[in-house]
Amino acid sequence: MYRSIMAIRPDALPTDPVALTEMVLALDAENEKLRVAMQTLKEMIFGKRSERLAGLVDEQLALELGDLEADATLPAPADDAPAVKPAGKARKKARRNIGALPKHLARCEQVLEPDTTACPRCQGQLHKIGEDVSEVLDIIPAILRVLRTIRPKYGCRSCTDGMVQVKALPRLIESGMASTALVTHVVVSKFAWYLPLCRQVQILAGQGVHLDRATLAGWVKRAAWWLKSLYELQLRTIRASPRVFCDETPMPVLDPGRHRSRICQFWAHAMDDRPWGGPAPPAVAYVFADGRGTEEIAGQLTGFSGILQVDGYAAYKALARGHGGAIELAFCLAHARPKFVEVYKTTQSPFAREVIERLQAVYAIEAVIRGSSAEQRLAARRTRSAPLMAALKTRLTEMVGQLFSQSKLAEAINYALNHWDGLTLFLRDGRVEVDSNTVERSMRPIAMGRRNSLFSGSEGGAESWAILASIVNTAKLHDLDPQAYLADVLERIVSGRTKSHQLHELLAWNWKAARERIAQAAA
Repeated sequence: MYRSIMAIRPDALPTDPVALTEMVLALDAENEKLRVAMQTLKEMIFGKRSERLAGLVDEQLALELGDLEADATLPAPADDAPAVKPAGKARKKARRNIGALPKHLARCEQVLEPDTTACPRCQGQLHKIGEDVSEVLDIIPAILRVLRTIRPKYGCRSCTDGMVQVKALPRLIESGMASTALVTHVVVSKFAWYLPLCRQVQILAGQGVHLDRATLAGWVKRAAWWLKSLYELQLRTIRASPRVFCDETPMPVLDPGRHRSRICQFWAHAMDDRPWGGPAPPAVAYVFADGRGTEEIAGQLTGFSGILQVDGYAAYKALARGHGGAIELAFCLAHARPKFVEVYKTTQSPFAREVIERLQAVYAIEAVIRGSSAEQRLAARRTRSAPLMAALKTRLTEMVGQLFSQSKLAEAINYALNHWDGLTLFLRDGRVEVDSNTVERSMRPIAMGRRNSLFSGSEGGAESWAILASIVNTAKLHDLDPQAYLADVLERIVSGRTKSHQLHELLAWNWKAARERIAQAAA
């Protein structure tokens, strides 16, 4: 912008009115871009988080990368179409344990008896007539202990060759000082709760156990080695699904030769048919890679055919073109909408607000039909969502011809129109979601771990990260306790109780189903 202004001199200005008009429009578009960039930067640096997430219109930013609550209040639509609002649906009850603590937790009773059971008036013996019971949630902080394994030897007095001793149990780390439970605790603390190894070292030191970070890193690497086959099975299972979500995010990896980190990538592959009651359980698998080009994703999805739900990254489009129609791309409304949000926040554009409201109405319909069958969802979408999207496309097409091509609003409109077929695939297939939030949510654990750990120490460490984060976060998707799940899985694999051809039994959803069957049989 500065160079453009300095280049303008009275003697250099064109005399043709058309040329002057084009110059003014170009400068105006450039000014708009700079205003948007400056406003965004100011909000990122100086804005409070509550301000950065403040609603543009009623309940709007609840759509950012999550699900719209079914009872969201919609603003008045921008046209004459009736507002879409779930009718007669009760507010979703908060999931809290107030007044009803979980029954599966162990009860430790303490009985408070009076000092004497003699009547204070006549000194006669009192008898129990009732009791008051109250419960509070208690905790025993993590306790480190030494697990001693003793294997007695038995010899024969009658001969010299008779001796019996039980074989030593296989261990996760041979000749190591850590039990499976401790290694699992380290892994879960890092990949489920985002606690870096350096902080775990400090916590252990507080209990008198002094270790270095390299020791814990070795434990993590060993756990990943044992779980690699299960991870690969989980990844193959996801890729075999006819509908896969995919996304990528940067992962800094330390480069010792250059004494700095280099930017690599974590790719996420996810599946989840819960929104329409389909057969695929929720699962995610991360893949570490050096880059994010077309060759990389093509190598990962070799042999895949079906629907790939992604953002508008060019590598996915090249992948689909190279597969001759075997891969159909479903794009994400949650990536198209923020472009209009950005324009509205900086320019207060009425048209940007109108687009946001129209998309909000579509999301409100999705909130109502979530959980219905694919056929029911498709029927509702064709009846209710299709007219909204058709009207939106008409408005976008009308408006884009009136705008300067370099304006931010024109860019937002062109993005939506250029991806329209993929953005509206959900109107033709009831199994497809309106956005790729399924995989976007699965990227949050990677971002949290990256923020706390800053970078991976090596490519091997990044591969271990991908393996363990995949196993742990899939367990969390099934509401499992990651510690209990991972400890049992590792014990089964290390001990050999679960053979290589039985690994499918250890996938989170199968493991959970087996536990539920055992609990029902015992009830």
